[in-house]
Amino acid sequence: MPSARQTERKMLNIVLVEPEIPQNTGNIARTCAVTGSRLHLIRPLGFDISDKAVKRAGLDYWHLLDIRVYDSLDVFFQLVGDAEIWLTSTKAENRYTDVRFNDECYILFGKETAGLPQWLREKYKDRCLRIPMISDARSMNLGNSVAVMCYEALRQLDFAGLK
Repeated sequence: MPSARQTERKMLNIVLVEPEIPQNTGNIARTCAVTGSRLHLIRPLGFDISDKAVKRAGLDYWHLLDIRVYDSLDVFFQLVGDAEIWLTSTKAENRYTDVRFNDECYILFGKETAGLPQWLREKYKDRCLRIPMISDARSMNLGNSVAVMCYEALRQLDFAGLK
């Protein structure tokens, strides 16, 4: 049964494509938990998310998550279809503040070592967003990037369902 905060608004969807570092995903999971956002993980994962592993890691907020796991990007797109998706990339031309996020949109983030696949960035070129940073920097930490994008989307939605 959805909680009161989930019935007040539809959920923002945070999608991690092949995440590799468990600490990053743990931080992102906490961000999703406290914002009522849904977390989607696309395999392969660089870590174990079994109940035993989650308890051992002390992730006491895991029960607050609405989490979905997919075997591949193909499976994800078969289930989601052409929903409103946004891709994050340091190579994108559009800034994340230049777009209007809607409820139930999906924001995709690539794996820490390689980002999102080039074919996907090319297919959705007009839906690729970047977080501005100095030119000498390679990228932000994945957990920080998710937090920036998530809170901008929630700000645009007037933090519906959040106190």
